[in-house]
Amino acid sequence: MNDVSFASLLTPEGRALLDEVRGTDPAQELAVATRLRRTHPAELVSAALGQARLRQRAVAKFGAEDAQRMFFTPNGVEQSTRTTVATHRAERLRALGVRSVADLCSGIGGDAIALARAGIRVLAVDRDPLAAAAARANAEALGLAGLIEVREVDVTEVDTASYDAVFVDPARRGGRAGGRIFDPEAYSPPLSWAVGAALKAPLAALKIAPGIPHETVPAEAEAEWISDGGDVKEAVLWFGTEPGLVRATLLPGPRVLRGRGLPDPSVRPVGRYLYEPDGAVIRAHLVAEAAEDLDGGLLDETIAYITADSLRPTPYATAYEITDRLPFNVKKLRALLREREVGVLTVKKRGSAVEPEELRRKVKPQGPRAATVFLTRVAGAPTMLLGHPARQHSA
Repeated sequence: MNDVSFASLLTPEGRALLDEVRGTDPAQELAVATRLRRTHPAELVSAALGQARLRQRAVAKFGAEDAQRMFFTPNGVEQSTRTTVATHRAERLRALGVRSVADLCSGIGGDAIALARAGIRVLAVDRDPLAAAAARANAEALGLAGLIEVREVDVTEVDTASYDAVFVDPARRGGRAGGRIFDPEAYSPPLSWAVGAALKAPLAALKIAPGIPHETVPAEAEAEWISDGGDVKEAVLWFGTEPGLVRATLLPGPRVLRGRGLPDPSVRPVGRYLYEPDGAVIRAHLVAEAAEDLDGGLLDETIAYITADSLRPTPYATAYEITDRLPFNVKKLRALLREREVGVLTVKKRGSAVEPEELRRKVKPQGPRAATVFLTRVAGAPTMLLGHPARQHSA
């Protein structure tokens, strides 16, 4: 997609065509394109069908109602923040008293939309003409143009002094074949520049990859890892809040587990219950905090599974009741599953090289019952733990 074809989608003809191709089945796309090209320019038809595909992909992040009204670029769909996460961040900024934000590297405007809906005035900045055009179109489409100003300029040239806060979302894709970038200094702009911009602002938030090494987190920052529905989505460095604090935020909720600087949990024998911490808790290195709340310990000093004798409500981990423990042995597991009439087998693993599908093929589960097997280590020894989800109420 180029600037010209995108601009054509904003014309009355383009908007009418978008309405016509909405929800087009991919299998019917060629037939639809052939028919529409008889009465519309071929480039406009291609742009409309491409936009329809992007809107369908965007539903998972933005919801059907917004996605069908918004405009996207391929990179914009891929890199945009999920609405639930963007809303959480916007609400936190609003609660901190922020009324204006400079959104640097704003892309198609996903975060700007969440900020504006929280009543915050936004300057959305991106040097990519297509992304800036999409952000402008999205602000208009969602009735937020009065709160969102879009500028097509390099973020390093923007004076943010008049804004209450700065939000930076550096591009983390590029390099070969547009792959994900893992070195923070290879972000665009580099993390060091983003941190410098954050330190100049009264309050700032930097969106980063959740796999960022903890040792690279600046001492001035609070670090927050966010999961949504159990999937880790991102990490955020906050400046001007609580330097040195580490937190795990679980959405929906939000549920927030704050770091207390605890030492690593001790290793203890397998108890009646196994707790699998949420990914944000693990990425934030807060397994010790979760274990203390559960009066539990670790199965192994290198594995993020918590074991305990009692069932306690917690939003930060999923509880399983363990019925059997056996050394890693496929034949014994197959015999046990046959004895228990297990036909639906969920395989989870930490610290094991065995692939779940490979194990399922070997044990050939059959029967009306369901079970979960954990492939892990217990005090260093490869072990299989069989159990099922415990009836658990969130705290």
